[in-house]
Amino acid sequence: MLLLDTHVLVWMDADDLALGPQARQAIRQAWSVGEVAVSAISFWEVAMLAQRGRLHLPVSPGTWRADLLEAGVREIPLDGRITVAAAGLEDLHRDPADRFIVATAVASSAVLMTADAGILDWAGELSRIDARR
Repeated sequence: MLLLDTHVLVWMDADDLALGPQARQAIRQAWSVGEVAVSAISFWEVAMLAQRGRLHLPVSPGTWRADLLEAGVREIPLDGRITVAAAGLEDLHRDPADRFIVATAVASSAVLMTADAGILDWAGELSRIDARR
């Protein structure tokens, strides 16, 4: 399974050139077998960014989420196991949403696609792909 970090989900949806060619290929491949996923916290992050005017969506955050899920993105909910695991991630930066996303990837045995340098450089056990490549 390929788990997209929040910014990667936004880039994918907007066909943003920040998403590199290898990353696009990995998404296409995972998409073809129904294995593109996001943590539920990503939808919260997007809704908060839209509310603060830092991200413009063509529709409401709720409609945007529903459209992505209908198109085939899998949403992985947060549960107690993931939230407790997020608290125990050694030496990962303090951003709670990032910690939930990383813990979701680890708990789901997913590959995390991100451009976040703090996550890419983190020494913990996590399969990851740099979204810029």
